[in-house]
Amino acid sequence: MTTKKVPSDIEIAQAATLLPIEAIAEKMGLARTDIEFYGDAMAKVKLEAIERLEDRPNAKYVVVTAITPTPLGEGKSTTTVGLGQAMHHIGKTATIALRQPSQGPTFGIKGGAAGGGYSQIVPMEQFNLHLTGDLHAVTAANNLLAAMIDNHIYHGNELNIDSNTITWRRVLDVSDRDLRNIVAGLGGPGDGIPRQTGFDITVASEVMAILALTTSLRDMRERFDRIVIGQSKDKKPVTAGQLKAAGAMTVLMKEAIKPNLMQTLENTPALVHAGPFANIAHGNSSVLADQIGIKCGDFLITEAGFGADIGAEKFFNIKCRYSGLRPDAAVLVTTVRALKLHTGKYRVVPGKPLPDEMIQENPDDVYEGASNLRKQIENVLKHGVSPVVCINHFATDFQSEVDAIFEVAKQMNVRCALANHWAEGGAGATDLAQAVVAAAEEPTDFRHLYHLDQPIKAKIETIAKEIYGAGDVVYEAKAETQIRQYERSGFGKLPICMAKTHLSLSADPSLKGTPQGFTLPIREVRASVGAGFIYPLVGEMRTMPGLPSHPAAENVDIDFATGRVVGLF
Repeated sequence: MTTKKVPSDIEIAQAATLLPIEAIAEKMGLARTDIEFYGDAMAKVKLEAIERLEDRPNAKYVVVTAITPTPLGEGKSTTTVGLGQAMHHIGKTATIALRQPSQGPTFGIKGGAAGGGYSQIVPMEQFNLHLTGDLHAVTAANNLLAAMIDNHIYHGNELNIDSNTITWRRVLDVSDRDLRNIVAGLGGPGDGIPRQTGFDITVASEVMAILALTTSLRDMRERFDRIVIGQSKDKKPVTAGQLKAAGAMTVLMKEAIKPNLMQTLENTPALVHAGPFANIAHGNSSVLADQIGIKCGDFLITEAGFGADIGAEKFFNIKCRYSGLRPDAAVLVTTVRALKLHTGKYRVVPGKPLPDEMIQENPDDVYEGASNLRKQIENVLKHGVSPVVCINHFATDFQSEVDAIFEVAKQMNVRCALANHWAEGGAGATDLAQAVVAAAEEPTDFRHLYHLDQPIKAKIETIAKEIYGAGDVVYEAKAETQIRQYERSGFGKLPICMAKTHLSLSADPSLKGTPQGFTLPIREVRASVGAGFIYPLVGEMRTMPGLPSHPAAENVDIDFATGRVVGLF
């Protein structure tokens, strides 16, 4: 493995040689008429391409997930990009499908989601900043509905909406804790009717979830109709369709529904579409992007957010239910330093040096922390999918520590590969690519974790106990009332989208490794009927993040001599 000095992500990205976007489309078998240009390096793919590609064979479908992540990040997006690039090094064709990043983490603490090092999506600045405006369209459509709700009440409330039951909140694609809970309508009589409400981050909006799960513009329109915004005073659901908002919302989203086409540093095609967080939404890129990418090569490689207990569980049980696609293999990303952190012995702060004792050679710590890796391997296997453990290599790793991870994978009877795609691009992930090809050739017995006709609580408790390792689930009074109301309203057969911390298998982000027998608290339960899932909020999980003491935005600026963005990672 190389230990050469690697320039910053933005320096690498700005030095990249990009192909014209029509050449990337041609690699996928897309015609010039299938794309709409957004400059020289980005395009929208028209949905008509899905029908034109229908008779082609499906690619092998691979999802990239991870162990329970640490604040440092384990490199899932980087691995997705590196694996896609590596496929071309071993004679395969591949398309990757990624989520669009939110400005929340971009300007917060986590940074962007374009990958890193020599495994990135480019142009990196556009990827992380606005792209083609999809997130702004989601914000506009969401907030139009919010305005129409309050306007309806102000003008007489014909639908008899109980303002205390309104669950539809405004959104903004910035982390802003001060907007979590607000009182709207203050001022004089012409300024609306005061009520308590709040903001979510845009990617937590049900509009974003619908964008990610829809299969056509007509399907999107029908899903918007079904959005439940609250209840009437006689306890009946009130929908966006009743408010006559769905048509205008669809018009605002008619361009955003088209997946975005970009490329990697090695000119591998990349479809970028939808951007939900896996801890507060379902955490996967769009079904539409997958429907296109699955027809455009030997492999379609996509990413599910955070750990296999969150993003991959939702990929298997929500996204795959609605897309009808079945995964052929899964990649489970891990790092030596993350497994050391899962011992619970160390504390790290992003942007600060690792503790000296943590970078000392210690395979015993790696083996101890690998309890989390074992659990996440089990979580993938519960769905009948073959996992491949990817050791995302860092220069500080010792061979004995890498060997410990290989030993754990051997004990679990799953494939494992060491990869250095961050420093070497696709050439550094060829062993991983070969392992993924072998896993994808195996017969799969894909299955969902639960049946949709189970009661809401039974589905929640199946996820909590089988995937997280909880011993019990408790529901606050508000959650109990909401569940009863949703089942009376006919929403009980929807899948479950848990909103839970990504930093632990439990509801407590400080509990590392594999906690057992804990109690999982359900604070609130929402119904995203248009998206098609029930949305329990676990413990202190919030749907509007806050910024850190020194947000990444402090470092971002324009170099006026060159006109280039600086400070963006």
